[in-house]
Amino acid sequence: MQYDFLKHFPKRMKNVGLYAILVQNSSQKAIWRQYGFLKVDEQLNMIFAVMLYIMEQSLREENCTMDDIGAYIDTINVQHFEKNMTYEDCRKLGDFIVNVVLSNEGKVMHFDGFDFESNAYHIMHISYVANRIVYIDQELRRTSYYLTDDGYNLLLGTLEIENNMKLTIHEMIFQMHLEKQSYDKAVDEIKNVFNLLRIQLQKIQEAMGKIRRNALNYSVKDYEEILLENLETISDTKQKFQNYREMVKSRARELEETNINVKRLSPKDEEKLNHLKEIERYLNRAIDEHQKILNSHFDLKALYTKELEQLSQLSLIKRFSFRTEFYDKVLEDASALERMDYFLRPLFCQDIDKIYNLNKAFQLQKPVRKREEQDSEEVLDFDEDAWQKEQQELRKIKMKKYEDSLDCIFRYASENGEISLKQLQEKTKDHEDRDRLIPCVEIFKEIMVELIRNREIDIGVLQKERSAFIQEKSGEFQLNDMVLQLVDEHKEYADIARIEAYRIPGDGAVVFEQVSDEEGRTKSIRCSNVLVRILRRE
Repeated sequence: MQYDFLKHFPKRMKNVGLYAILVQNSSQKAIWRQYGFLKVDEQLNMIFAVMLYIMEQSLREENCTMDDIGAYIDTINVQHFEKNMTYEDCRKLGDFIVNVVLSNEGKVMHFDGFDFESNAYHIMHISYVANRIVYIDQELRRTSYYLTDDGYNLLLGTLEIENNMKLTIHEMIFQMHLEKQSYDKAVDEIKNVFNLLRIQLQKIQEAMGKIRRNALNYSVKDYEEILLENLETISDTKQKFQNYREMVKSRARELEETNINVKRLSPKDEEKLNHLKEIERYLNRAIDEHQKILNSHFDLKALYTKELEQLSQLSLIKRFSFRTEFYDKVLEDASALERMDYFLRPLFCQDIDKIYNLNKAFQLQKPVRKREEQDSEEVLDFDEDAWQKEQQELRKIKMKKYEDSLDCIFRYASENGEISLKQLQEKTKDHEDRDRLIPCVEIFKEIMVELIRNREIDIGVLQKERSAFIQEKSGEFQLNDMVLQLVDEHKEYADIARIEAYRIPGDGAVVFEQVSDEEGRTKSIRCSNVLVRILRRE
């Protein structure tokens, strides 16, 4: 098919048909005028108010008879619409809305949606409400109405998802399709994500246009709303999209290598490869759009601040009537024309002309630009970015201690295939590896607890999970991630298949003396003896 965006066209037209049939059944009906509903707006408001009542009764699993609908219309009419209707009129209006507008007098309703793949129209059945027979007080036989699937879809479609949730929802659906390798559906979702980013950028541009025309017409509430939406959009979207792009590239590369080796891909794999390339293209565009939103976000803040400052300065300007203060004064006393320059000169104020100061020419001149850079560097020393960078460096140092400790355990265990904690204590007692093994009490304790809790770590399973799922680095110690990092970075661990850790019952306690904690205090660690075994691939 030439135009892929027309694939699901009938499904889109089904949603359009839900509104079109409703308006068609309601318009040009004289009964509306009998009850004072002259405008189409009033008519549609009443129709949807009745549908919401039917939906609410359906969700509560309560009866919704014509008497109930008539009483409901009578209540909202008295409180809100204020039309000249009696209870009987309200009941007749409810009967008209349910049986004529929503049920088409019992006739089948359908809407034709064109299918561009089969080059023919698809007839799609539409039904808003259905009914069933109920007995009230086990005697009175009544008809109770409830919404069908089409009715629910119509009403749920009228209530928009909050703007700050749309991007998150579509991004979650996209990730789900990507993990399930449903690339055709993932293409549609990444297009929706890109469209939402484009809409957000357009909203920023429109807001900037309104502010330039008149900042007073742009309320603080609107400004706060668009700022929150921007922050929600730019918080972590870029990093996620970059992770998705790397994942898509790797999968596309696997398929391309398969094509080179096997000479030909199957039609299904070829279609997957095309979808992956399409996803990668839209991810690149989404990242570019994200950068534009980030830049526009700061431009919007600067523009709004500048415009408000200029408006606040206007209140300090003294205004006068040119006719009364100038023309009338001149007409009263023509001699004032000789002093007219005193009055008009402030209107043509310009910057004072610069003159050459000869004294400055013989003074030692210091570079201005360098001084400005030094000043800015001093300010940045106390900036949040510097603090964040410092915290990141501290986390790296701490993670390096975790890595060294785990590497020390693996290295000693690799010598004979296994090692106990008691043997490890004896070998590192007077050795420099003691500090690498136990950099501090808290780190060593956390590593041993995680090893015992996991009991068995299958390297192959971990590597498979890492290739199939996208996970963001938390900055904290994760045993599985650290094990995979050691296996990837050290050749001597490349053939490890599984790691096992068990307590050795009845073998006494192992004591590590003169060990420091995070606060620098010296302690002794007393713990159970643990066996760490490393199994390698044959």
